[in-house]
Amino acid sequence: MTNHIKLSIILAALLVATQGVAAETRGAGSTFVSPVMAKWADAYKATTGNVVGYQAVGSSIGLGLIKKEAVDFGASDMPLDPKELDRLGLMQFPIVIGGVVPVVNIEGIKPGQIRFTGQVLADIYLGKLKFWNDPARGAINPDVRLPNAAITVVHRTDGSGTTFNWSNYLSKVSPQWKAGVGEGTSIEWPLGLGGRGNDGVASLVSLVPGAIGYLEYTYALQRLDRISFATVQNSAGNYVVPDAASFQAAAAHADWKAEKDFHLLLTDAPGEDAYPITATTFVLMPKTPKSPERSAAAIDFMRWLLENGRSQAQTLNYVPLPPALIDRIERYWQQSIEASPRVSASATVKR
Repeated sequence: MTNHIKLSIILAALLVATQGVAAETRGAGSTFVSPVMAKWADAYKATTGNVVGYQAVGSSIGLGLIKKEAVDFGASDMPLDPKELDRLGLMQFPIVIGGVVPVVNIEGIKPGQIRFTGQVLADIYLGKLKFWNDPARGAINPDVRLPNAAITVVHRTDGSGTTFNWSNYLSKVSPQWKAGVGEGTSIEWPLGLGGRGNDGVASLVSLVPGAIGYLEYTYALQRLDRISFATVQNSAGNYVVPDAASFQAAAAHADWKAEKDFHLLLTDAPGEDAYPITATTFVLMPKTPKSPERSAAAIDFMRWLLENGRSQAQTLNYVPLPPALIDRIERYWQQSIEASPRVSASATVKR
């Protein structure tokens, strides 16, 4: 019997909803994944009749809600350490890969035209580089005319997995950033304006000439009439345009099987074509849920989006997970569900 069939039997055993009644699933967290999550929820409902409600409230709030089981799943772009997961009784697995991109509001600058090194990004966010025509900026942009204008830094105010990956990357490339600011979903910003969610940062950068911010790539593409994304130098020394191909290149060397509970980051990944601020969205769920039927409905949605949601992810420039990793995730579910003492009853999700 295949693992897929075993998991289907386990899910059927968990679900106690009446045959033919649509299941409802609630999730909350990452704004990074929100665009594709909305697409997945719509397609899943059209296919199965089951409803998924998702609140894009930021990774930190999503983690808080799933810890209290106020939702059926939490989504975070910062994975929890396996020891923390064990303490909380949670399981964790990846669902999609994307990228965090620096964006600027500089008149005449086209998408992909301006370059950054990680060190320059850190120095800007530390307040060490204050003007766009600073020699450190010009040295890596010899063919771009940058204005004698002040740089306005924009960052997230809410607890954010996008912030975690941004600050994790800066900690890897700048010793001063690592020692003075560090990484986390919420950090003490040295300066700048704050916006809530990816939308809030996108709006502020769009409104303020000379601003710089960081966004999930899809949000950047939605604002190209007002802002432009940049290329970033990777660990191989190449300036890489953010897109699905460069996110995929960063993920290509990831050894997921070596990491317990999929605790793996993709920032500053090796590879000639790897985009250096590539990130993963993880889903967190209780191993022993208060409502086994709701948990099983959530797993059914996760399995559907991993196995059938590739087109929605690719349309929005996310990177779907490879089949081998999906198989590993399904085995992980099987082990976690079988370990739960609350497996009982039988029924099926509406199809």
